[in-house]
Amino acid sequence: MEENQSTQNQQHHLPPDKLQMNKPAPYGTSSSKRAFCTFLTIFLLLIGVTLLVLWLVYRPHKPHFTVVGVAVYGLNTTSPPLLSATLQFNVRIKNPNRRVSVYYDRFSAFVSYKNQAITPQVMLPPLFLEKHSQVSLSPVLGGTAVPVSVEVSNGLMVDEAYGVVGLKLVFLGRLRWKAGAIKTAHYGFNGKCDVLIGLKKGYVGQVPLLGNPPCNIDI
Repeated sequence: MEENQSTQNQQHHLPPDKLQMNKPAPYGTSSSKRAFCTFLTIFLLLIGVTLLVLWLVYRPHKPHFTVVGVAVYGLNTTSPPLLSATLQFNVRIKNPNRRVSVYYDRFSAFVSYKNQAITPQVMLPPLFLEKHSQVSLSPVLGGTAVPVSVEVSNGLMVDEAYGVVGLKLVFLGRLRWKAGAIKTAHYGFNGKCDVLIGLKKGYVGQVPLLGNPPCNIDI
């Protein structure tokens, strides 16, 4: 009994702030925190699911580039190795997206042979492709002599004598996607179109395409 009375007397003599620290936290405070955490978790999950659905619906697919025709108006080498080429390519560009349009804001092209440029890089006009649409381009590239290696000069003469020449049409540029009123930032892209043409030395005009797989587009 004396010990209990002593303990009670000590508690009576404690400062008011320490008495309140010994009291358990109100039940309402813990419940409010738990409810807020639950609400925040559900809200973040809903945002994540919504963004995932939007991405699956509107995610853009790469454009399709296909070379469907080539004309050669000049392909001559001189010594020291200089190559003067004038070529025209008929290219079909398709936007496969049904919900997304494409802006080609910067767009250029050149031709290479054995991984060396044989025409200067030419700027092409900007393009805008509506959803699920396509357009045809017929750029004329070259017209100015460019220095080339002996390997390129000799290889071209051998290929023309054989009647089959492999060329690569290269596209460089920057594009943006447009979904509704939203436009994305610019993305750099490059396209490489390998074409195999039937060409004999001195021939001028439309040449047969012996192989033209779809162009490889990297974004």
